[in-house]
Amino acid sequence: MTERSANPVDIHVGARVRLRRLMLRMSQDKLGETLGVTFQQIQKYERGANRVSASRLWGMADVLNVPIQYFFEGLAEQALTGGFSDNDQTPMVYDFINSPDGVQLAAAFSRITDAKVRRQVLQLVRALSGETEAES
Repeated sequence: MTERSANPVDIHVGARVRLRRLMLRMSQDKLGETLGVTFQQIQKYERGANRVSASRLWGMADVLNVPIQYFFEGLAEQALTGGFSDNDQTPMVYDFINSPDGVQLAAAFSRITDAKVRRQVLQLVRALSGETEAES
């Protein structure tokens, strides 16, 4: 018997739940309490280990103050390309969203309104990571 793997749609929806929750600086406990589930259940939803029912997703959209389609944004592009390809950066994005500092960095970066400053921040991060111009 093979171990059941998470469905890519469930993983995507869970990552979007986590992203929005962290952007609101809401704990898993608080989200779970509001929805009437445990924080462990929220963890399973966010990992894609458990599928979110339609009624639960509706409640999450209300609590997280987003439209339902928010949870599915980006899935159409993934479906058109046939899922995750070798050069697809989606897994890297999921890792970033799930990292402790990833959401905070993304939220802070998105608040920078000056395009020139945003490019300078990107150049700084590339320099700090050791990325060369040829790699970008």
